[in-house]
Amino acid sequence: MAMTPASPADLFARLDALGIPHATHSHAPVFTVAESAEIKARMPGGHTKNLFLKDKKGRLFLLSALADTAIDLNAVSKTIGAGRFSFGSPELLMAHLGVTPGSVTVFAVINDPGQTVTLILDHALFAHDPVNFHPLRNDATTALNPRDLMCFLHSLGRTPIRLAFDAAGQPSLIEQTPAPAHVEAG
Repeated sequence: MAMTPASPADLFARLDALGIPHATHSHAPVFTVAESAEIKARMPGGHTKNLFLKDKKGRLFLLSALADTAIDLNAVSKTIGAGRFSFGSPELLMAHLGVTPGSVTVFAVINDPGQTVTLILDHALFAHDPVNFHPLRNDATTALNPRDLMCFLHSLGRTPIRLAFDAAGQPSLIEQTPAPAHVEAG
């Protein structure tokens, strides 16, 4: 039997339980980075794009990056030892992350307790405070501090792959930092 995906209220409850400050702004649904330009103009911080990817070996990945980051997906796959990427289908997206196209977000890993989706973060996100992501739906944007984002991810047992991208979209691997000892997964 399929798991019922977490709702935005479930996400906010988890953030609150972790003591993570967050602010959510409702808006008309947006499906692309371009459609969100007006929202970005009204909300401070780093705005994001989130790519749900599948490699030729069938492994799944979620790449969260600053909206204006150039990304060479072929170079990313080589850097992290994955097969060639394609975009994951809407059915795979719903089955593994519990969200629909247009609502892809780093927060969706809350719906992947088995960690079948590998999380990749753009290192440039950490230069912005706050960072902004959809809260599991594309009719709102939630802002939080990038350190608090990492606390949320570590609470789910996640240590994302971090990549720094140059102007041409070429990635380099950033040293991994293990989850803090005081954060319990689960």
